Amino acid sequence: QVQLVESGGGSVQAGGSLRLSCAVSGYTYNNYCMGWFRQAPGKKLEEREGVASIDSDGNVTYADAVKGRFTISKDNAKNTLYLQMNSLKPEDTAMYYCAADREAAWCAAKIRHNYGMDYWGKGILVTISS
Repeated sequence: QVQLVESGGGSVQAGGSLRLSCAVSGYTYNNYCMGWFRQAPGKKLEEREGVASIDSDGNVTYADAVKGRFTISKDNAKNTLYLQMNSLKPEDTAMYYCAADREAAWCAAKIRHNYGMDYWGKGILVTISS
């Protein structure tokens, strides 16, 4: 059974940093697409925004809103996905979810348009105060 468990969320002031982790268990596929999504306050679950993606070839993409501030990475030895978030802004406040898909194809599109992801974590709250 595949499980994704996020950690590292919390509350920080604008300009600060946080690093989210997503521990993956039960997932042994060599090909994958993984990413981070966020659900802003007042938005519906289906309105989650794709934040960043990484595939098994090491290709990474970012939403325009986070480019230059967020970095996605994966430690294959630890089977853990990370999202380093710097220069945080109040508008980054959201519930953050990690997700995984067994196919690496079209990874950037799947994250950008929020479709086709097989597995989801339960989410973790990030709050940025001004």
